[in-house]
Amino acid sequence: MPRRVLVLNGPNLNLLGTREPEIYGTATLADVEALCAERAAEHGLEVTCLQSNHEGALIDALHEARAAGDVLGVVLNAAAYTHTSVALLDAVKACGLPVVEVHLSNPHAREAFRHTSYLSPVAETVIAGAGIHGYGWAVEHLARRG
Repeated sequence: MPRRVLVLNGPNLNLLGTREPEIYGTATLADVEALCAERAAEHGLEVTCLQSNHEGALIDALHEARAAGDVLGVVLNAAAYTHTSVALLDAVKACGLPVVEVHLSNPHAREAFRHTSYLSPVAETVIAGAGIHGYGWAVEHLARRG
């Protein structure tokens, strides 16, 4: 039975807490990962977290999750790749796992190019604009859906 949630973070999210805090807040990536681990533990789950500035690493992680057999679902903040990556879209579709797309800010309240997500049509759920709390809700959603 799957007992793990995969949390993937895309480009520039390693700079959380210092990059444009007026948009993304002051919480760090370590804070995000701790929150996800805490929420998962409340449901007897583990998390594996990966942040990469490289599209291929995120795609590889989705492929590995598909093959692993112990992954319940994926929390994915693809950052800028949300709006540009057909390859990531294809990997989300191919992984066969429920994916929750997460955005710290509300992309619809920002520049027009951020209004289009290649991932939303294949994500089970989209959470946007809730800061790091969105990650916690995403883990909760995956845990509760089983």
